Amino acid sequence: MEAKATLRYARISPRKVGIVCDLIRGKSVEQATAILMTTPKAASELLLKLLKSAAANAENNHQMDPEKLYVSETFATLGPIIKRIRPRAQGRAFRINKRTSHITIAVAEKEAK
Repeated sequence: MEAKATLRYARISPRKVGIVCDLIRGKSVEQATAILMTTPKAASELLLKLLKSAAANAENNHQMDPEKLYVSETFATLGPIIKRIRPRAQGRAFRINKRTSHITIAVAEKEAK
């Protein structure tokens, strides 16, 4: 069983979030928290908050042991794109795409071997 937490419509590109997701995938919750606290990326702040929420969901809603939790999956998908126009020379206009993300973190209990 796994517990999930989802952040929708985050105003950051999923490409930028994916870099930080790759750092914590498969790590224990304590190790992932340490990595996120020391990573100087904008996405690490969002993922840290989301990781704490997923761990709290696991502990409170599914009665999992917080010591045995690890990040089973984490990913970012493309949300709606906010389109803006930038005026350019000679009456032209260039489009600016402001991308959004839907971020998901799932934590599960490690089985004893």
